[in-house]
Amino acid sequence: MINVAILGATGYAALELIRILLRHPSVRLTALTTRQDDHPRIDSIHPVLQGRCSLTCQNLSATEVADLADVVFCALPHVASMEAVPDLLSGGCRVIDLSADYRLNDAAVYEKWYGHTHTDADRLADTVYGLPELFAEQIPRADLVANPGCYTSTSILGLAPLLCQGLIEPGDIVIDAKSGVSGAGRAAKLGTIFSECNESLSAYAVGTHRHTPEIAQVLSTASGQQVEVIFTPHLVPMTRGILCTMYTRLTEDLSEAEILDRMRTFYEGRPFVRIVDHLPATKDCVGTNYCDMTVRKSGNRLVVLSCTDNLIKGAAGVAVQNFNLMHGLAETTALIV
Repeated sequence: MINVAILGATGYAALELIRILLRHPSVRLTALTTRQDDHPRIDSIHPVLQGRCSLTCQNLSATEVADLADVVFCALPHVASMEAVPDLLSGGCRVIDLSADYRLNDAAVYEKWYGHTHTDADRLADTVYGLPELFAEQIPRADLVANPGCYTSTSILGLAPLLCQGLIEPGDIVIDAKSGVSGAGRAAKLGTIFSECNESLSAYAVGTHRHTPEIAQVLSTASGQQVEVIFTPHLVPMTRGILCTMYTRLTEDLSEAEILDRMRTFYEGRPFVRIVDHLPATKDCVGTNYCDMTVRKSGNRLVVLSCTDNLIKGAAGVAVQNFNLMHGLAETTALIV
């Protein structure tokens, strides 16, 4: 059995992670942490875990966690994560970081978009980006994996097969993304309370969203060319799910059927990507680790639609995919029920 700890166990993504790991045949949960001082039981924070997990959430240091675990899922906010990761690695743990602290490979870009100096910048260039559909060869040997963001996973998966095969222009991509309210986290915020977001659809962080450089960086790395994107997120009055509608310009005169065939070939053997003929909807992916996608043509423009559950394929599920690859396990372990 592999001893596993979760740092920051009280959030929505951490709850999904716990639920998946409780059915994982190779995992023993040994520690859950919180910054609260009253040491609550996890099933008092997440009542859905009653009768399934009664671990106490403790305010442990990274060094103390390293004594209890072989692998740590770090579900802390950005900045807090980079403070913990060096001690976890020094303590012999392998780390899957769900924050944004290790996703960008340039400390200056991180500082520009996140407004903080990166205190572990020397590690950025060697950190593996944890999107198995693109980087499965690098993940197994990694001690630190940067788990993708939810918007990024949904966008990148839809665009990567087209860019990598030279089917669309790399400098003319518009991403219109819509997410459920759980994507904003569990902490109370004015914009996400019921009376503010119910029966309302709104854009936010227009031109300034922090996932923009992450999407561009990963697509540039994967396709070997400079990719530029315009990314605009929207808040939808539902709990979970992401739908990205992406507008691109074709470089070849291919039919929709031919493009879908190219996408299916690109993702052959990747168990959690479903290329579909119908228009995908969030309800088809919620509660699963699947990313559904399709395309539609409009003249020489191509519309790409990509859909995920932001808490699973956009966070906890892909983290477990990475865990499985890191330990030589079947990628689907505990993820298909």
